[in-house]
This record gives sequence, C-alpha cells and structure tokens, in this order.
Amino acid sequence: MMNQITIAILTAIGLFGGMLILLQVGRRIGRRRLALDPDGASLGIGAVDGAVFALLGLLIAFTFSGAASRFDQRRALVVEEANDIGTAWLRLDLLPTAAQPALRDEFRRYLESRIEAYRKMPDIDAAFAELARSVALQGRIWDQAVAASRAEGASPDAAKLLLPALNAMIDITSTRTMAARLHPPPLIYVMLVVLALASALFAGYGMAGARTRSWLHEVGFALVTALALYMILDIEFPRLGIIRVDAFDQALVEVLTGMQAHP
Repeated sequence: MMNQITIAILTAIGLFGGMLILLQVGRRIGRRRLALDPDGASLGIGAVDGAVFALLGLLIAFTFSGAASRFDQRRALVVEEANDIGTAWLRLDLLPTAAQPALRDEFRRYLESRIEAYRKMPDIDAAFAELARSVALQGRIWDQAVAASRAEGASPDAAKLLLPALNAMIDITSTRTMAARLHPPPLIYVMLVVLALASALFAGYGMAGARTRSWLHEVGFALVTALALYMILDIEFPRLGIIRVDAFDQALVEVLTGMQAHP
C-alpha cells in the first residue's frame, strides 16, 4: 500500500509531465489561431492569463503557508508533550515512597513506547500498534497514581497536583494524534493541479508566436510548479518525507534519559 509521500511523488511527476504536454498543446492551438487570425489571436487573452496565473500563485502561497503553520504546530506539540511528561514525573515525589518505584517503571515504559511509536513511521500498522500499547500504559499509570495519592503517607496535595499533570500528559497524546491527521481537503490539491495544468495550457498558447520553443522556460515552469506541489505535500506529512520533525523527538529522549538516571 502506497503511503502519502509516494502518492505525492507520483502526483508531482504526473503534474510535471502533464504541464509539458499541455504547454505543447497550448502552443499548437495558438499557432493554428495565429494562422487563421494573425491580428486577433492575442487580443484579450492577457487578462485571462493574468487571472489564472494570479489564482495559481495565491493558491500555492496559501497552501504552503498552511502546511508550514501545521508543521510548526506539530514540532511545538512534541516539546509540549516532553514538558507534560517531565512535570508529571517530578510530581511523583508527592506519593508514598513505597508506591513510587512501580509508577516510575511504568513511566519509563510509557515514554519508551511513545518514542518508539513515532520511530516506527512510516510503518503505519506498527506505529498504531505501539500507540495502542501507550494508551494501555496510560490507564495503568492513572489507576496506580489515583490509588497511591489516597494511600497513607501521600502528600495532602498529591491528588491536586499529580492528577492534573497526568491528565495533561494523557490529553497531549490525543492532541498530537489529531494534529497529525489535520490536512486540507483533497479538493484543494485537485484545484491546485487543475490550475497548474490550465496555466500550462495558457502559457503554451501565449508562446505560440515565437518561431522556436524555449525549452528552458517550458521545463523550468513545469519543474518549479511540480516541486512546489511536492514540497507542500511533503511538509503536510513530516513523519514520512524529506522534511521531518524527528529531530524534535530528542526532547522526549532527553526526558527518558533523565528518568533512567533516577534510581
């Protein structure tokens, strides 16, 4: 089964080829029109060309801006999760000493599972299996923490401070999962491809008056547009492509290292 980045690569290649073809189609249509009406072939087309090219540029700009914004949000959520887990870990000190070792072991296993889930990308099935293990560990940590906060020897503020921290630690996992699934409607990308192809057709028509083809401009136009589309799709799936958020997982790794150093 193809993942999203494979589809993005194939889409970009298809768009590149399609634009080259439509550039030639537009050129042939333009040459025929020039042969029939040399004086009127280019009248009034500038406004249409400008409108289509402007719309294409705006759509690329807004789509790229949205993808970049979501990319930054996903990076920030990694750091936020690391902070939430670290806070909950520190507040385990409020529990009775006898209850802490078991909970700390569960915390280490939980954080290892969270890190491993994202390392298994792009194997979606393996990643979801690890995420399910993380959810099971969340339930065990919560149950043990509730029981320990009511046990004799617990700080009077254990429940008030530890349980909200655990709740935040659990909630951020859902936030990250939904953020990873947040993408523009597919119709946006369909519209982007259609506009790019239409622009190629109009550009070819506009170059019909030249005696020789400018392959540099034709290939360059198609290549730049296809690369822009690929970059947008690549940023949208930062666990699968070239542009990735993996470096920010180091924040979780550092928290785990601190946990392992704790007796």
